[in-house]
Amino acid sequence: MAETSSATVSGPVLVIGAGLLGSSIGLGLAAQGVETWVSDISPTTEAVSADIGAGRSLALLTERMGEQAARADIDPQLVVVATPPDVTARTVVDALKDYPGAVVVDIASVKEPILDAVRAGGADLSRYVGTHPMSGREKSGPVAARGELFMSRPWVICEHDDVAGETVRLARGLATDLGSNVAYMNAREHDETVALVSHVPQVMSSLLASRLRDTPLESLSLAGQGLRDTTRIAASDAGLWVQILSSNARPVVETLYEVRRDINRLIATLENPTADGARLDIAELMTQGNDGVARIPGKHGGSPKAFATLTVLVDDTPGQVAKLLAEIEEIGVNLEDMRMEHSQGQPVGMVEVSVIPNAREELVSELTDRGWKIAE
Repeated sequence: MAETSSATVSGPVLVIGAGLLGSSIGLGLAAQGVETWVSDISPTTEAVSADIGAGRSLALLTERMGEQAARADIDPQLVVVATPPDVTARTVVDALKDYPGAVVVDIASVKEPILDAVRAGGADLSRYVGTHPMSGREKSGPVAARGELFMSRPWVICEHDDVAGETVRLARGLATDLGSNVAYMNAREHDETVALVSHVPQVMSSLLASRLRDTPLESLSLAGQGLRDTTRIAASDAGLWVQILSSNARPVVETLYEVRRDINRLIATLENPTADGARLDIAELMTQGNDGVARIPGKHGGSPKAFATLTVLVDDTPGQVAKLLAEIEEIGVNLEDMRMEHSQGQPVGMVEVSVIPNAREELVSELTDRGWKIAE
């Protein structure tokens, strides 16, 4: 049996779908002493998830006791459906039937089509609510799982007319137990929002990265952090994104229409860049991008522009970044954000740190006195 839990969710919890997100949920709950079980259509995935400590294997219990007895023995308080979007609704309907005493939530990245399909399946909607943790990694599978994956990240709960208050309370408890910040939206509002902030960025990153397929390696060696930043998520699982984009096509297409208008405008301007007003039009497009970036919340919800930055040159040897962070802590300056960039072909890296503006001068002085080189 698990240790006494300090979590809001008392358990047991059954996680169906033992990939990155499902296993990360299992790890996070298990670390708090919640009795957790994992199940996956792939026996290997389920076994790996159990081996890393995300939960006990439902398949092994079923082999020993039989399907009905195993379900009764677990008697979960909560079932988390973490399957791919194309089978989420069917899995939710089955879970509501198989575990009549449990609340069932899903964590798929689209919500309205799933809610419609669950409703059409005649399931008990009072025990179901769709949720979406806005977390992830480019890597997939249980071996990439992290119990802290959801820490300080948004977790959206999509209430609907038929859901019971206790169902929403338990969904909120799951999110807060895993360290997330809860937000509430209806299913349609959620899908339109993630189309803009998640799904279209994936499309744009993938389209840009696809331009690199035939680029000579000597040309790619000139790439800086800008290209790495904008193409990072292009390494995401193509199969999963086929499902996500297919399920949320309408709001994605609506946003892409708007992007297309801006691209067509820029193309027309650049075809005659010396024409009257052309430079102003380019400047306006760039400024609109500046305005958009400024609205993205930074740490504590504020604008990243509220912070001052400095770039520290760091030798590309083991322990140097850790030493830098330790010395910033010794100086007593709070680090608000950090990003790293390697200098191509050079044994040095650049660590850009963000601090509150009135701490920058002190930090530059202290680090310089300690022998660090600051790139002004």
